Amino acid sequence: MSDINIRKIGPTGRITFTREAALNAMSYDMCAAIEAALDQWATDDAVKIVVIDAAGDRAFCAGGDIAELYETGTSGNFGFGQKFWADEYRMNAKLFAFPKPVAAFMQGFTMGGGVGVGCHGSHRVVGDSSQIAMPEVGIGLVPDVGGSFILAHAPGRLGEYLGLTAGRMDAATAIHVGFADYYIPEGAWPAIITALETTADLSLIENAAQTTPAPDISDNTAEINAAFAGDTLIDVVIALRGLDSDFARDTLKKLSRNSPLAMGAALQIIRRSRASKTDIRPALEQEYRFTYRAMEHGDFLEGIRAAIIDKDRKPQWQHSLDALPDMAVTKMLMPLGDATLRFE
Repeated sequence: MSDINIRKIGPTGRITFTREAALNAMSYDMCAAIEAALDQWATDDAVKIVVIDAAGDRAFCAGGDIAELYETGTSGNFGFGQKFWADEYRMNAKLFAFPKPVAAFMQGFTMGGGVGVGCHGSHRVVGDSSQIAMPEVGIGLVPDVGGSFILAHAPGRLGEYLGLTAGRMDAATAIHVGFADYYIPEGAWPAIITALETTADLSLIENAAQTTPAPDISDNTAEINAAFAGDTLIDVVIALRGLDSDFARDTLKKLSRNSPLAMGAALQIIRRSRASKTDIRPALEQEYRFTYRAMEHGDFLEGIRAAIIDKDRKPQWQHSLDALPDMAVTKMLMPLGDATLRFE
C-alpha cells in the first residue's frame, strides 16, 4: 500500500512509513499490514532482524489516524474504534515480544501510535530532531499502545508526570525515561540502515551511538517525585499547589488543559502497570478498558473536536481538575467481561 512499504532485503525485514504528508499517522490498514509482516517474519529463518523507519524529516509517526476514529464515533459507530484499538494493541504486544531484534529509527514526532511501533523494539534510535510523547490525555484518552508500560517503569514518578502533562521528550530525556536506547546523529542513519539490510549486524548501531548530556527533566526530579506520589489526580493537584514553585505552577497549567477523567485513569493505569516487569499485555489490557469506553462514556470525541475539528482549543470536559469523582475513574477501568482484550 502507498502509506507503508513492507519488504525483505537480504536478512532484514523492512518497514517504512511513507505517509509523509500526514506525518506518517497510522491508519487501521497500516496497523494490519505491520501485524501480518510480523506474523510472517517471526517464523521465517531467512529474516534475522527487523528495521523500522519513516520517510520525511518531520515525523517517524505522529500517532493514530484520529480523524478516522472521530468520523465513525460521531456517527454512533463505536465498534470501529474498539476494533482498531484491539487490533493495534495486539500488534504492539507482538512487537514487544518479537523473537528477533527490532531496530527503529525515530526522527521528528514519535507520538501515540508511533510509540507503539517504535518504542517496543530492542534497538530504539533517536536523534537531534526526535520528539517523543504520549499526548493522549489532551484529547481525552489515556497513554496507550503500551506506552503506560514504559511510563510505569520510568525512574521515580517521571512516568506519572509525563503521562499526565503529555510532555515531549528530546533524545536525552527519551533515553533517560526508557523510550529509547541510542542517540545517533541523523546524518548517519541512512548508511547504517543500508548496512543493516545486508549484514543484520546490530553492532553497527551500538558502535555509532553517542553519549547524551543529562536531560533537563532531571533538574526537577525531586519536585516531580514529591508531587506525583499521590493516589489520585486531586492528590497530585493539591501537592503541586503546596510546592509553590515556578515548576509546580507551570505543571498545573499543563494539567489544566487536559481531560481530568483521562488523567485520573492514566494515573491508575500507570500504577497498575508497575506490577509486571516483563509482560506488556497486562498494561495493554488496562488501557483497552478505557479506550473501549472512551467514545461513548469518555471525553475522547470532545477532545478531538476541540483540537482537530473546530480547533478552538476549548474542550468542555465532563469533570473539573478539582472535582473528579473516584467512581468516574473506576467505571472507565472496570473489567470488560466478554469484551476483554484478547491476544490470540
